[in-house]
Amino acid sequence: MTIEEIKAKLETQEYDFLRNDPHLGKNIILLGLGGSYSYGTNREDSDLDIRGCTLDLKEDIIGYGDFEQFVDVPTDTVIYSFNKLVNLLLSVNPNTIELMGLKKEHYLFLSPIGKELLANQKLFLSKKAVYSFGGYANQQLYRLNQKAAREMHQEELERHIFKTLQHMESHFVGTYTEMPEDGLHLYIDDALQKGYEKEIFMDVHLTHYPLRDYCSLWSEMKNMVSAYGKLGRRNEKAITHNKIAKHSMHLLRLYFMCLDILEKGEIITYREKEHELLMDVRNGKYLNEEGQPIPEFFEIVNNLEKKLDYAEANTELPELPDKKAVEEFLMSVNERIVKGEI
Repeated sequence: MTIEEIKAKLETQEYDFLRNDPHLGKNIILLGLGGSYSYGTNREDSDLDIRGCTLDLKEDIIGYGDFEQFVDVPTDTVIYSFNKLVNLLLSVNPNTIELMGLKKEHYLFLSPIGKELLANQKLFLSKKAVYSFGGYANQQLYRLNQKAAREMHQEELERHIFKTLQHMESHFVGTYTEMPEDGLHLYIDDALQKGYEKEIFMDVHLTHYPLRDYCSLWSEMKNMVSAYGKLGRRNEKAITHNKIAKHSMHLLRLYFMCLDILEKGEIITYREKEHELLMDVRNGKYLNEEGQPIPEFFEIVNNLEKKLDYAEANTELPELPDKKAVEEFLMSVNERIVKGEI
């Protein structure tokens, strides 16, 4: 489907909600392609995903309104409120930060405020990308191992969990009260639990540390570790529907996007440079006769993990985004809405 055909499709009755919903219509500031079309990995059978952003209404800003996003399931359309999108961008959320780095022609509509948002995209970039992209990629890799029906050794699984916990540590910076350097130390050692060969241990050296912060970060780690036990049951459907190749492709794409953010400070959603590799993966070139990823695929993943570790250690991005500058931009837009200037 060409861009012209997509734009024409948005004018059909199927997408009337874009014009008729009270939170959308003239309030929309940005509409763009999502999914495989935005990554450049679409095929003839690819679905059309539309993503966007709409301004909060006056009553949402200073009244009782609580609108956060509009979702139309039949057309796979998601339109975020401006306030919610800004908060998601601050965490370098992969599903929303990609909306800031589309190809020019993949923006189907841009208002002046939408252009302002894109012009300020670098304000949102920080080392939080390591947690949001890297942590998500590591969980995806574990899912992929399960989808591929590979028998994962207990120690290998423990190292997957440990890697995700390491990514989470960058998220803790700026979210909770700062800890001393030796405040929380995670590491893998010979297991004490029955049935384990290796397990994750923690050393904690904290004094005068806020209890609520400690409870919250402990809860986050506990929920993440517990989630790994549930991933297998969630992925049975993916195996049945033969989506292993597609999931493999998206895993690599996550690494490539994160590396661009850390190394270049750029959001590049359309993966032109890696297009051939990504399409080879999606079309099954890295699957064996049983439909499972071959060792060469996991070699690519391992190399990307090493690059990500190096990029994290050497990036020029700040630990945290410039929240003050983002807040000023957010207030500027919302003030204009309240005054009826936009």
